[in-house]
Amino acid sequence: MELRQLTYFEAVARHASFTRAAQELRIAQPAVSAQVRRLESELGTPLLQRTTRRVTLTEAGELVLQRTRRVLGELADVRSDLADLADVLRGRVRVGATLVLGPLDLPAELAAFRSRYPGVTLALRSGLVADLLRALDAGELDVVVGPAYPHLPKQFLARPRMAERVVLVAPPRSGLPPRVRLADLRERAFVSLETGSGLRSILDDACARAGFGARVDFETHSPASIRELVSAGLGVALLADSAARAAGAPVEIHHLDPEPPYPPIALIRRRGRQLAPAARAFARHLATAMTASYRAE
Repeated sequence: MELRQLTYFEAVARHASFTRAAQELRIAQPAVSAQVRRLESELGTPLLQRTTRRVTLTEAGELVLQRTRRVLGELADVRSDLADLADVLRGRVRVGATLVLGPLDLPAELAAFRSRYPGVTLALRSGLVADLLRALDAGELDVVVGPAYPHLPKQFLARPRMAERVVLVAPPRSGLPPRVRLADLRERAFVSLETGSGLRSILDDACARAGFGARVDFETHSPASIRELVSAGLGVALLADSAARAAGAPVEIHHLDPEPPYPPIALIRRRGRQLAPAARAFARHLATAMTASYRAE
């Protein structure tokens, strides 16, 4: 039994005609007839009932047609997967990432993906999530890894999610207790990201619920620089726990009572936009890594 025999038989059954099947296949009709007869001979049973006007399936033909379509469908999937693999091996992935990624070790995952697909070009852009989402929306990035705030616009799809929490960071030897009420810090100077950032919104909302407006004496551009300013004694700050515990300038870490909510870390895509094979492979790789990192916590 040959693959072309199955292909010819499926076309004849679908068109109920040798003539139309031959036209679709761009093969002479006698060749189609000969291959179908050879298939029937090998199977030892008629598959088609032939009349001068049309062709119909026998009971055996119905059974063979079901199996034939399954085989041809699997073969089409194999060809598609091989084409995708070829595209992955020579593709390009543009990744946007915030500096706060919870337990995810993004450099290690980039290295692991590069080791598996050495021909793929990886481009990484770091920044605030709002800027990265604008780049994602404009088609300048394929995926973004960062906090998925509750007000995430509907054109974006976020998954999977890793939990993160907010802590208070203070200068060394601050004298603050391990658990701090935000209302007790109304006279303190704060350090934060600029207005419009997600972290600044968390600070403003939490202080408003505590009955005061935060006095932000220093605005900066990154969680690392927040730590440096706090460590130098220029104020206290709200920060993601993973950023507070990362390597950097020494700070004290205090839990907040109540603890403000912090959005989960997610893999964010543009809804309705199909990823290229290389980007799709990277998204699958990172989703697996994020799930594993979350379970390890």
